[in-house]
Amino acid sequence: MGKPTGFQEFNRELPTKVPAAERVKNYNEFVNLYTDEKLNQQSARCMNCGIPFCHSGCPLGNIIPEFNDAVYRKNWEEAYHILSSTNNFPEFTGRICPAPCESACVLGINKPAVAIEEIEKHIIEIAYKNNLVKPTAPLVKSGKKVAVIGSGPAGLAAAAQLVKAGHAVTVYERDDKPGGLLRYGIPDFKLEKNVVERRIEVMEKDGIVFKLNSEVGVNVAADDLLRSNDAVVLAGGSTVPRNLMIPGRELKGIHFAMDFLKQQNKRVSNISVDAEDILATDKDVVVIGGGDTGSDCVGTSNRQGAKSIKQFEVMYQPPAERTQHMPWPTYPMVMKTTSSHEEGAERFWGVNTLEFLGDEDGNLRALKVVDVSWEQDVMGRPLKFNVVEGSEREIPCQRVFLAMGFLYPQPAGLLAQLGVELDERKNVKAKEGVYRTNVSKVFAAGDMRRGQSLVVWAISEGRETARKVDEFLMGHSVLESKDAVNQFDQVF
Repeated sequence: MGKPTGFQEFNRELPTKVPAAERVKNYNEFVNLYTDEKLNQQSARCMNCGIPFCHSGCPLGNIIPEFNDAVYRKNWEEAYHILSSTNNFPEFTGRICPAPCESACVLGINKPAVAIEEIEKHIIEIAYKNNLVKPTAPLVKSGKKVAVIGSGPAGLAAAAQLVKAGHAVTVYERDDKPGGLLRYGIPDFKLEKNVVERRIEVMEKDGIVFKLNSEVGVNVAADDLLRSNDAVVLAGGSTVPRNLMIPGRELKGIHFAMDFLKQQNKRVSNISVDAEDILATDKDVVVIGGGDTGSDCVGTSNRQGAKSIKQFEVMYQPPAERTQHMPWPTYPMVMKTTSSHEEGAERFWGVNTLEFLGDEDGNLRALKVVDVSWEQDVMGRPLKFNVVEGSEREIPCQRVFLAMGFLYPQPAGLLAQLGVELDERKNVKAKEGVYRTNVSKVFAAGDMRRGQSLVVWAISEGRETARKVDEFLMGHSVLESKDAVNQFDQVF
């Protein structure tokens, strides 16, 4: 415990941001770093609770009180080793994780929670600055070969752990750059791509081979991969977007969110776009979907100079604070205002889109929408909605971005060729804790197995799957589970 009275002396403070009017002029990250004094104060707020619920709140089981203590003492090497013992990529989670650990923070019962996510980001940035982030692959190799399909957070985590266990790892990525959604899904203003490239360089020094423009099941045969490897990890993600099949869907100007975001990520990285440009410039934009991807569309539209931006969510507006149905330490479904919303957008809840309306040339000109009210059960959960009489109206717009989430992994190609079983939601069937499919030596991790989820869950799944692959190959695993690592005396 860094300072026993720290939580009483210091209030929660987040780093300053570049003002909204300035940051929308570019795609750079805009959250500043703490001063040394502020970082010391924020780490001092951790109470080192008798039962640290933040451990269970974090899908990775990060050992949070201990690294906060090391930060307070300015022992950066110790802080980095504690953090990296459970988290392969703190530079990603420290920027884009919704921080369920903070929702479970004991201090959060009656005060603002410890700024765990920001402290995590500072630890890894200081570690890079001090040259503490180094390859970890052992000199003695196992002689086993593993193919990881997909270079998103789950695939990268699995690869990093497997090479740490001494296996030869090749990662197959269908895009022209590694990183999956980290590269082509999350905007640069939230995660600059030099942060991804920096980590990829470390992984390559570890001996991990990245084969790009390699889509298994299309230009790489799945059977060949099975024959030439001792194990295969499926980590391709949940990539089929949820569509909105209503009248007028064929009109020009309606796009899936990821198509829009991927194009802009390529432009920022000076990579040519090989399709018709999707731009919000001088357009009335409507984003359908109230989650993080929708928020990313808002931020990108602002930077492209949209004429106006509206964001629709069919669900009701969430409460501003926890209710009796969201007790601590559960993750609360409360109102979230992101940095993109701060930059400008009108937000609407309880709006159902009925029809896309077009002009004589087949271009989108407006939406026909209606307001809805929701019936809820005693726990506050939605049951069904009812249309609000007389609320039907038209909303002028020329661009719609569909950000309603993802359904399941792409079934054609890879999955069909391998013959893996799918569950009732059409995800790859592989039991949690085992991660092995019905096909011998084929494992599955991340969104491809569990469905659309958080980056932190993808990393957790990649790590745990790697441990099971190591057990499969060697009869036992040198990689510890997150539960074992949570014993502090086993960290080093």
